[in-house]
Amino acid sequence: MKQPIEFHQVFKKLGKKSILEDINLSVHAGEVVGIVGTNGSGKTTLLRLVTGLVYPDQGDVFVGGNKIHPGLLGVLPTSVGAVIESPSFLPQYSGLKNLTLLADIRGKTSLHTVISTMKKMGLDPSNKKAVQTYSLGMRQRLAIAQAIMENPDILLFDEPTNGLDEQGVNIFSSIMQEQVQRGTAIIIVSHNNDEITRYCDRVFGLENCTLKQKV
Repeated sequence: MKQPIEFHQVFKKLGKKSILEDINLSVHAGEVVGIVGTNGSGKTTLLRLVTGLVYPDQGDVFVGGNKIHPGLLGVLPTSVGAVIESPSFLPQYSGLKNLTLLADIRGKTSLHTVISTMKKMGLDPSNKKAVQTYSLGMRQRLAIAQAIMENPDILLFDEPTNGLDEQGVNIFSSIMQEQVQRGTAIIIVSHNNDEITRYCDRVFGLENCTLKQKV
């Protein structure tokens, strides 16, 4: 059976520097895989390969059984939600306006679902304040809402609880339970060992450009 995420002998350089070498990884439906490593070790690049934002120099990345590749007739993943690096929104618009604009691009979710997802994340959809006035924690909640609102088959989280208060962390934990139960394949990149221990079924360290499973 095809796994939601598969890396086959993937190599990647940024400029002349090797970031990833001979990466082999499969993530199963309903599984949470954690990736740990130092700053600049390639963790975020690994996530970006799954989204199709960057491509391998060698090897293959498969998402939902489809090989990701660039070009006019390229194949990009269609059921991936991601919070990678600093969340980017149109700063002059409200949270609801930002999410509805994103939802309209792909036409995969309704206004009702956008509103209910914001409420689930503890955000007020009727709040007219511009996102540029949001606190870090509110922006992170909005980013998680954006990632889950289309019920993707795959979720990618880079430091997902960054800036969240205790209530926000508890909400995120509920979201994780819900997504695992519906069979979502999830990768979490984090420096927070408690976070990795709490959520992940398997944990890999990214060291010297290669992945090694932690015992």
